Amino acid sequence: MTSEGRSHGAITVINAMPCGIGSTIGVGLTTTAVFTPEGDGREVIIGNDSSEDTTMARICIRRAYEHAGIPEPECWNLRTDSDIPVSRGLKSSSTACNAILRAVFADIGLEMDPVDLIRIGVGCAREAKVTVTGSFDDACGAGLGGLVITDNKKDELLHHSDIEDHDVIIYVPKYKIRKTGLPLEALHAVAPEIRKALDIAEDRPFEAMTINGRVISAASGVDNGVAERAMDMGALGAGMSGSGPAVAIVVPKGDGAGFARDLGLEEGEIILTSTRCGQ
Repeated sequence: MTSEGRSHGAITVINAMPCGIGSTIGVGLTTTAVFTPEGDGREVIIGNDSSEDTTMARICIRRAYEHAGIPEPECWNLRTDSDIPVSRGLKSSSTACNAILRAVFADIGLEMDPVDLIRIGVGCAREAKVTVTGSFDDACGAGLGGLVITDNKKDELLHHSDIEDHDVIIYVPKYKIRKTGLPLEALHAVAPEIRKALDIAEDRPFEAMTINGRVISAASGVDNGVAERAMDMGALGAGMSGSGPAVAIVVPKGDGAGFARDLGLEEGEIILTSTRCGQ
C-alpha cells in the first residue's frame, strides 16, 4: 500500500534566530512525499535534488513509528518531490518533515492533530541538525497556511490567522546558504530591532517582513538590493526569507508576472506563487 503526504512552503515575516520568536506566511509551493512500506531495503529518493542528505527523512520515518508505538518495517521506500529550492530560506526542510510524516501516518492509519504532527517534525529537524532555531515558525506556516507567529523556544503557536490572497514573487539566487555558515553572533545582536518588527507583525505583516529583511540581510552580509528596488516600485512587502538568499516580494493579486518583469528579474531566477495554500 502506498500513502501520500503533502505540505506547502512558507516565507519569512520575522526571522526567529535573533530572539526566538518567529513569524511566517504560507505560500503555494508544494512538497509531496510518497511512502510504501515494502521493497528491498530502506530507500529514500529526493526527486528534486538527489545530492541532498537523506538523514532527516529517515529520522522522520523512525519517529513516526515510534510515536505510533509500532515497529518500523524492515523495508520501505520513500520518494519526495518538491518545487521548493533547497537551502535558500524557503522552508524546504520543514515542509519535507510535514509531508513525510503525513505520508507515514496515513499509511499507519493514525490521525494526527496538525500542530502535534508539526512538533514531531520539528524534533526530527533538530535531530538531523538542519535547523538553528527549531523552525517551529517555518513548519507551522508550511503546515497550517496563513500568518503564524510562534515561540520557537517553547514550540508554542502564539497566533494563526488567514491572510488575503496576494501574489508572491520569489527571487532565488543560484547559491545556497547552509545553516552551519550563519553569523549567529551578529544575528543575536539585532534582537532589539527584530522585536520592533514583531510588534507590528500581527497587524502589518508585510511591513514587518520588509523591516526584518533589511535587518537580517545587513547582519548576514547579504545584499538586499532586490527587495529595496521592489519596495521603491510599490511592493506591499519585500525581504530576505529565512537565512536567505531567496527574497520574497508580495504584490497585489494578478500583478506578480508583470511586476517581476518591471523589476528586471528573469524567468529562470524567479518563482511565482501566492499566499493561498489550501491544506
